[in-house]
Amino acid sequence: MNYLWATRGKTWGFRFLHTAGLANPLAVYEDAFAGTEGMPETFTRRDKTLAVRFPDPDGRTDRAGRVIPHEFVVLAPDYAIFQDADAARRALWSEAREPYAAVWERTSPPTADVLR
Repeated sequence: MNYLWATRGKTWGFRFLHTAGLANPLAVYEDAFAGTEGMPETFTRRDKTLAVRFPDPDGRTDRAGRVIPHEFVVLAPDYAIFQDADAARRALWSEAREPYAAVWERTSPPTADVLR
């Protein structure tokens, strides 16, 4: 599946853990999530992207006790396969769950593309 994935860990801040090979994933991310700031969950379609945000399904929090959000931008052509937030969340988390479990407690942030 072709997507960006951004989140934070227990002690490290927000960063991309998967960039889909894009040189500037931040621009694509910002466009996809525009207007959804402050929303704990979102399922927002844009032109050839799908922004999906949800709280950590395993209930993880950072060291300050804040719920950790997972933010995905599903890119073309895969953005069209999801018709609802639940299906997107299940599919994306099934790919991200194990790699995230391996890095969320690290004291230093992982490099991008932990899914390789």
